[in-house]
Amino acid sequence: MDDCSLDEFRRRWQEELAQAQAPRKRRRPEAAERWARRPEVVPGRGEQASGDSALAQGLLEGAGRPPAARATRTEGQDVASRSRSPLAREGAGGGEQLVDQLIRDLNEMNDVPFFDIQLPYELAINIFQYLDRKELGRCAQVSKTWKVIAEDEVLWYRLCQQEGHLPDSSISDYSCWKLIFQECRAKEHMLRTNWKNRKGAVSELEHIPDAVLCDVHSHDGVVIAGYTSGDVRVWDTRTWDYVAPFLESEDEEDEPGMQPNVSFVRINSSLAVAAYEDGFLNIWDLRTGKYPVHRFEHDARIQALALSQDDATVATASAFDVVMLSPSEEGYWQIAAEFEVPKLVQYLEIVPETGRYPVAVAAAGDLMYLLKAEDSARTLLYAHGPPVTCLDVSANQVAFGVQGLGWVYEGSKILVYSLEAGRHLLKLGNVLRDFTCVNLSDSPPNLMVSGNMDGRVRIHDLRSGNIALSLSAHQLGVSAVQMDDWKIVSGGEEGLVSVWDYRTNQKLWEVYSGHPVQHISFSSHSLITANVPYQTVMRNVDLDSFTTHRRHRGLIRAYEFAVDQLAFQSPLPVCRSSCDAMAIHYCDLALAFPYNHV
Repeated sequence: MDDCSLDEFRRRWQEELAQAQAPRKRRRPEAAERWARRPEVVPGRGEQASGDSALAQGLLEGAGRPPAARATRTEGQDVASRSRSPLAREGAGGGEQLVDQLIRDLNEMNDVPFFDIQLPYELAINIFQYLDRKELGRCAQVSKTWKVIAEDEVLWYRLCQQEGHLPDSSISDYSCWKLIFQECRAKEHMLRTNWKNRKGAVSELEHIPDAVLCDVHSHDGVVIAGYTSGDVRVWDTRTWDYVAPFLESEDEEDEPGMQPNVSFVRINSSLAVAAYEDGFLNIWDLRTGKYPVHRFEHDARIQALALSQDDATVATASAFDVVMLSPSEEGYWQIAAEFEVPKLVQYLEIVPETGRYPVAVAAAGDLMYLLKAEDSARTLLYAHGPPVTCLDVSANQVAFGVQGLGWVYEGSKILVYSLEAGRHLLKLGNVLRDFTCVNLSDSPPNLMVSGNMDGRVRIHDLRSGNIALSLSAHQLGVSAVQMDDWKIVSGGEEGLVSVWDYRTNQKLWEVYSGHPVQHISFSSHSLITANVPYQTVMRNVDLDSFTTHRRHRGLIRAYEFAVDQLAFQSPLPVCRSSCDAMAIHYCDLALAFPYNHV
């Protein structure tokens, strides 16, 4: 190859390089300048020049030749290279270095100008924050510069927060948030597998032998139960120690078993509340001790009780009065607002995330009221229709079921009211039987799950107003239901607890938990079920017969699907115990409880 051919190769390469850089706003001519300033061939070094020319000629001609021809030429070149002098081999090595430099220059000029050194690093991070985990993983494989940016701690910390992993942590708590994100994803996959295969730990919470379970409530793995003996017990199922303490009453002179029955119990992260048949209300602070911090008395029996899940607000309904209690800035409990309604209240809920002034929703027969403590205003949401059968609230909406007027006239429905717009949004359902339960607060966005006396569990799409899915879950009616982003857990009047994967419309498993199942609450790693009898008087009392007593006393079970995450000490002081015995066992839940309908 002569000098003309080499000049032709150089000219063609410079034209292609100019065409590749034409659309760009920023150009980097350093590589072209280095190519132009390369050392000239020294006269008399014909072997080196011929080696460079032959190598360039091979680059130009190699792409158009067939494989056989290229292989033949390679063999010929190997023979020729072995017969060359040391000076010729030195010239060939210089040609290889020249081509390597050319390739490096091409790679450098093909760098994406977006990540030029002139671009601030913070601006690149701000652009990358809109990528998800898969896109960040792909970007990390592009180049070293992209890898450094795609693995920045700020990006992976933000992904952890967006997917709900370690929500209470700060970015300085861990040194490698990408690794933490991977561990959280692996743990989530393990929990989902255990849920589907029914593998984990199960415990039957200890009962009071001579009493019947009256009411059960739970929050974040902490369970509270009230009995006909007047006793109130609290379990922290997040620990290995399931020995539950008693919450004492102020009436120390009362003998055990002489206290009135417990009507309702509620619990949140810091408070426990119990209402009694004689109209008394006890409020305990779980962080300070087992004695009540406030005691309130009504003139009549308390018919409904509500406790806010995010602050210290309690609402009670007795006779025709609704009272809202909250502590002052000094910590003293006081009446925040008091309302009078024309009928007896059956359902009462507190709207979450309302700020300083609490808001409650009360259902009294065929009337529905919105009660605001700020100005003691009573707004009528629903009136002069069929009676309300169930109620649930979220931060923005209220959902309640109403009885039907018969198949000929109008079926049972669920009405959805918007608190922001101040009007009714949807009418859902229109079925023959009445709705018995509705869950709006725990459902995914734009979805709601309900249970009906016809035994079906329905998922409602709040955007279109249609029924997204209907499952035939129980024979005697649905008594409790809850859903998350992939599963539904329902309890029936016949005592079965069923777990469904509603994405595949498939029942994963079911277990008998005593009839009826009145309470269901689950998280990503645990499940609480409670059988609360309708009759508080024990029939055929025979304490020597465990089976007879078990049938009528009620039953609470705790399922844990992440056994290795259980702590040995409860974070709540009131639930701490010095007992070293562990009342929990790791097992296959499919074999733990056969269908023993006792």
